[in-house]
Amino acid sequence: MQAVLLANVFATCFMTGLIWFVQVVHYPLFAAVGEAEFPSYSRAHQFRTTLVVGPVMLVEALTALLLALDVPAGTPPTLAWIGVALLAIVWISTAALQVPAHTRLLTGLDGSVVRRLVASNWIRTIAWSARAIVAIAMLALAMRHES
Repeated sequence: MQAVLLANVFATCFMTGLIWFVQVVHYPLFAAVGEAEFPSYSRAHQFRTTLVVGPVMLVEALTALLLALDVPAGTPPTLAWIGVALLAIVWISTAALQVPAHTRLLTGLDGSVVRRLVASNWIRTIAWSARAIVAIAMLALAMRHES
């Protein structure tokens, strides 16, 4: 269970750092890409981003579920399920808001879509930040219980 907990903390903290970078730096810079280049940029962005985040998101989801089903000693089950709920918010937001915006941007730069993407991405940024707190708290409680 220690390996699962550590993998969860790593994946969650990785994604939390990445989403803050995306929110504050990457998405706002979409507007700096030229309109003629934007469709090819957008396709490359989606492909490369998926290569980086896809495996980590899957590890995070799998480990979050495993931790909720087999809660580490010293950790309240509620905390594990809060982590799952926050992750559900991330995945639902991704599927319902960010993926459609990125799909729309494949056809070209649209400032209103970029603004919606940046605004709606705060949902994931906040949820992942809260998940990082939950994951670290679970690790700290499990470590305290073992000592």
